[in-house]
This record gives sequence, structure tokens and C-alpha cells, in this order.
Amino acid sequence: MFRMRDPIRLIPLLFAGLIFAGTVLLILPVSTESGTAAPVLSAFFTAVSAVSVTGLIVEDTPIFWSTFGQGVIMLLFQIGGFGIMTAATLFGLMVGRGFGLKERLATQVERSRLETGDAVSVLKLVFLITLVVEAGVALVLTLRFTTAHAMPLSEAAWHGIFHSVSAFNNAGFSSFSDSVMGFQQDGMILGPIMLAVILTALGFPVMQDLRRHAFAWRKWSLHTKITMVGTLALLLLGFLATLAMEWNNPDTLGPMGPGAKLLNAAFHSVMPRTAGFNSLDIGSFQDETIMTNFFLMFIGGGSAGTAGGIKITTFLVLFAIVLSEVRGRRDAGLFGRRFGHAIERQALSVTVLAATLIFAATTYIAMISPLPLDDILFECISAFSTVGLSTGITADLPPSALMVLCILMFVGRVGTITVATALALGGRERPYRYPEENPIVG
Repeated sequence: MFRMRDPIRLIPLLFAGLIFAGTVLLILPVSTESGTAAPVLSAFFTAVSAVSVTGLIVEDTPIFWSTFGQGVIMLLFQIGGFGIMTAATLFGLMVGRGFGLKERLATQVERSRLETGDAVSVLKLVFLITLVVEAGVALVLTLRFTTAHAMPLSEAAWHGIFHSVSAFNNAGFSSFSDSVMGFQQDGMILGPIMLAVILTALGFPVMQDLRRHAFAWRKWSLHTKITMVGTLALLLLGFLATLAMEWNNPDTLGPMGPGAKLLNAAFHSVMPRTAGFNSLDIGSFQDETIMTNFFLMFIGGGSAGTAGGIKITTFLVLFAIVLSEVRGRRDAGLFGRRFGHAIERQALSVTVLAATLIFAATTYIAMISPLPLDDILFECISAFSTVGLSTGITADLPPSALMVLCILMFVGRVGTITVATALALGGRERPYRYPEENPIVG
């Protein structure tokens, strides 16, 4: 029986409810710059993209949407980034009721494997980091916009706040039509955005661990070690790949000086990790750079943060399993710890489900659209991994393709495991096991 009191099964419904509310608000004439009602599909797609903190758009955000409409979009990706389950947990704690043991354990899907007693401190940390980082980044951006780019203070403050909230939540929405391409030479704009994205892409469990133990490596949990090492490795890979492949590309890094090339390569190494801002024209990237982005987007960021993708821990667990098989070892693990079989199966399930969904979506869109296959694949990975980067084809896709992208964004944000759990409807283990027989593999 479907029990509505189980928070883990409420997650898809809560996200869907928020999307519905956002769609209704964006349809209102006051939400558009023209003062006319927005097309339902445009409003719905934008709401899904905002709630799932993706950043894909079918309408030019500052041109099509009014200040009110942009405010609605910002509110949607703020709530979406914060996490519906986290909000539900906070509500239960604030009204003094709290959740039972089972429900509190269920919240670990969003927060990774934190101890139950950490719930209150984690929620306080979420609030604190949200307020401090968003306020700090907004202040820096506002000052930079008004002093270096001659914007009136009110306009600078709006752009600063919008980009700060968008960066913190890895949303990728911009209040500029060309994202941040107009600030390719300005490290005081790109730098704070990068830092906000990296921080929240680590995930709140890692932030909690770092707050408690700072740089004491030995005291870090295995999850923190894996996330930190994986993050550094992927950032370095993205930086070096972008720098090497785009160095002489006349449409991206080619015309820039060495300093600007380093800055923009670093910026773009961060963005495929599910942020979605771009200081370079993605559609002008070399094919090999696009391939690297497939890899970076599919993996995504850390668990229990605002990042998407299959997550760093999932990828490194699978990598460790393969490595142990190659070495002929019985157990798989990293940093002196072995993984349980349940975690190994979860990592495999998440990866296979993600790859299957992306493959199916790409195949369908390729059947109904004349657009290049690599652009379609890029769009589908970006949608599922809630990245928001695009080669520029989003608005050219037919309505049914946009609906497919909405499904990818929704599943990518809610999480394949959460969706599977919500659909399981209380499945139980069988009281028996079949005889073992192994097929030929490989």
C-alpha cells in the first residue's frame, strides 16, 4: 500500500507540486515582459528547469520574462536547490513534531549516509552556508557590476543576487542573454561564481565533515575523502582538456591572452559539473571538448548537494569495483575501507538507469528531429545531469522532445533511486531464493 506518510515517497510529489505552482505563476501575464500570458509549454519547461536546478531555457530569460517572472524563477531554483526533502525535514522539526526513526533514516537519500543524530546540525549548516555564501557572493558581484561595469546600483544588485542564488544552487540561470560571456576577462565576476558552484557541488555531508575536522584527512569520512579527491581530479581533467583542446580555437579561447585562457578554461572545468553558466560559446567547442563534457556532465558533483549526475561517489565506487576485479581481489574499496555489497549494487543501478534513460531519450529525439546526434546527446546528458549547458538547440526542439527533456530533468533531480522507491509501492523481499547459476560474462 502507498503510504503518504513516508517522506521518501513524497519527494516526487513535492517536486511535481512545486513545478505545477511555478508553471501557474509563469503563465500569468505579469510574468512576461510583453504583459501577455506565456505559452503553457514555455512556462512548464522553465518551471521544470528551475525546480530541477538545470538551467536549460526555451525563452531568453531577461528578454521574455519580466522582473516578476525572473523572481519566480529564482525562487523556484532556490527551493529546488535547497531540496524538498530538506525543507520537509525542517518543517517537521520547527513545528516540534519531528519525524520518527524510519522517516529520519529515509532522509539519508538526499543527505547521503549521515548519522541520524546529525540531522539538526546539518540543517543548521545548510541554512548558515546558504545565507553566508549567497550574501557574500551577491555583495562581491554587486560591487563589481557597479564599479567596473558602470551599472546603476539597483541593477547591479539585482544581477548580483540573481547570479549568486543561481550559482549557489548550481542552477545555471542568468539574468543576461549570453549568460556570463560578456565577462570573459573579469575574474572578479567569474571567480565568485566558480567558488559558489564548487562549494555546493561538494554536498552538505562533506561541508559538515569539513566544518568539524577542517583539513584533518584522517578524521574525514570515506564519503568526504572520495568526494574531495574525485572533485579535484575532475576539475583538473576539465581544466587541462579545455585548455589543450580549445587553446587555438578562434571561436573560443583562441583570441584571448594567456591569463584569460587560463581563467575561462578553469571556469568551464567547473560548469559541466552541473552549474550551467558559460563564458564560452558551447556550440563552437571542438568535438573532443564536447566528448570530455559528456564524461564530466554524466558524473556530475557530490552527493546530497545541489549537483546532479550519477555523482562522484557512484563513479568511484564502480571504478574501485573494476579495479578490484582486475587485481583479482575479493573486496572493493578505497582509502583502506571496503564497500558493502548494497552500496555496490546501488551504484550499479544508478549508473545503468541513468545511461538507459539518456540512451532512450537521445534515440527518440534523434528520430523526430533533424538536429545533429552529438548536439542531441549533449542536450540529453545536460538535462538528466541537471547541468543546463547547451549547444544552442533547446529552443529548436519540437514540443515532444522538450517534454522528454522535462522528464530527464525531473528524474535527474529527484534521483533514480528515489523514483524507483516511490514506484515500488511497498515491495517486500521474497521468503525464498532461487538456485545459483552463473552465465558467461564477457
